[in-house]
Amino acid sequence: MTAAFVLGINMSVAGIFAVAFAVVAATNRSARGAWWLALGYGMGIVNVGLEFLLTQQSDPTPVGVAIFLVFLSALSFALIGVSHHYRVLPPWRAMVAIWTATLLLVPVIFSMTYGSLLRLALYQLPYFAMQALFGLAIWRSGRRQALDLLLIALQGVAAMLYLLKPLFAAMVGTARAPQGYMATTYAAISQSGSVVALMAIALVLLLITMRDTTAEMIARSETDSLSSVFNRRGFEQHAEEALARGEREAVLIAADLDHFKQINDNFGHAAGDGVIAHFAAMLSAAAPADAIVGRVGGEEFAVLLPSALLSDGRLYAEAVRTAFAEAQLPVLGIDRRFTASFGVAQLMRPEGLSDLFQRADSALYRAKAGGRNQVRVALGDLPPAPARGAA
Repeated sequence: MTAAFVLGINMSVAGIFAVAFAVVAATNRSARGAWWLALGYGMGIVNVGLEFLLTQQSDPTPVGVAIFLVFLSALSFALIGVSHHYRVLPPWRAMVAIWTATLLLVPVIFSMTYGSLLRLALYQLPYFAMQALFGLAIWRSGRRQALDLLLIALQGVAAMLYLLKPLFAAMVGTARAPQGYMATTYAAISQSGSVVALMAIALVLLLITMRDTTAEMIARSETDSLSSVFNRRGFEQHAEEALARGEREAVLIAADLDHFKQINDNFGHAAGDGVIAHFAAMLSAAAPADAIVGRVGGEEFAVLLPSALLSDGRLYAEAVRTAFAEAQLPVLGIDRRFTASFGVAQLMRPEGLSDLFQRADSALYRAKAGGRNQVRVALGDLPPAPARGAA
C-alpha cells in the first residue's frame, strides 16, 4: 500500500467527517463546537492536498512550511471544538505558547538536514503538545462516562504516535528530500497510523455528540422553560426513578403560591411569571443536591427529598416559606410581598408516588384552608400520641 493511496484515504475520511460535523452543527444549535470540528477536519483536507502538491515543487520549503502549519491549525480548530463541546474554556495560553514556539522553530527545523532524527523530533513536537491538550480539556470538564474516557485514551494514543514517528523513520528509513516523502515506507506507516487515529477519534466524537445532543433534548422535554425546574412529566419520571431505587425514607413537599390569580390581575402576567421563576429559584437554592424540584401546575410545585424524614421536609418548607414571604421583588415592578402554602408528607412503604402526592396535596389543602402562608404535614405521618398516664 503506497503512501499516496493512504493519503487519498486520509483526504476522503477528513472530508466525510468535515461534512458530518457541519451537518450536525447546521441541524442542531446545541451541538457546541461542531463547526470548529468541521473546520478542523476541513483543514485536514487542505493538508493532504498540500502533501500531493509537494512532490511537484522544485523548492519544497514554502509548501513544506504550509503543510507543517496547516496541520497544526487543524489540530487547534479541533481542540477549540472539543473544548466548546465539553463546556470548558479552550486552553488559550497553552495554545498560544505552542504556536509561538512553533513559529520560532520553523526556520530552525527547515534549515536542518531532511530526514535527520532531530528534525523529525522537532517537527512532531508541536503536534504532540497540541494533541495532549485534548485529553486535558476533556478531563477538566469532569465528565467520566465510558465514551469520554475512551476519547481521552484515543487522544493519548494519537499524541504518542507523534513521538514514535521519528523512531519509525530511524528504523525503516526516509527520503533524502521532501519531494520523495510519499515514495517511502515511512510515509506509508506514518499516514496509516494517522488515518486510523483520525477515524477512531472522529467516530467517538460523533457518538459523544449524539449522546449529549440526545440528553439535552430529553432534558429540554422534561424542563419547564419558565421556572427552569422539571415540568410535571420530568418530575414524575425522576421521582419515580428515585423511589424505585429503594429509598427507605423520602419526603414530598407540595407548594402553591397564595392568591396567584390576584398577582396576574393586579400586576400583569409578566409579573406573575417573574414571581413563579423567583419562587422556583428559591425552592432549588434551598434544596439539597439530590432533591428533585418540579413545577407540576400553573402555580403549583413539588419537591422530593430522598433519604429525608418528615422533620427534614418540614424544616425545608418552613425555610422556603419564611424566605419567600420576606422577599422583595423590585426588579419586577411589584411593591408588595407574596406568600406560599406547603404540604409535607413522608413516604410510607409500600405506597407509590401517586399516593405520596395525594397525602402531600391533602396537607397543602389544609394549609390553604387554615389561612395560607403556612406548612402542614400529612396527619398519617405524625407519631401516635402517648397514652394517658404514660411516664
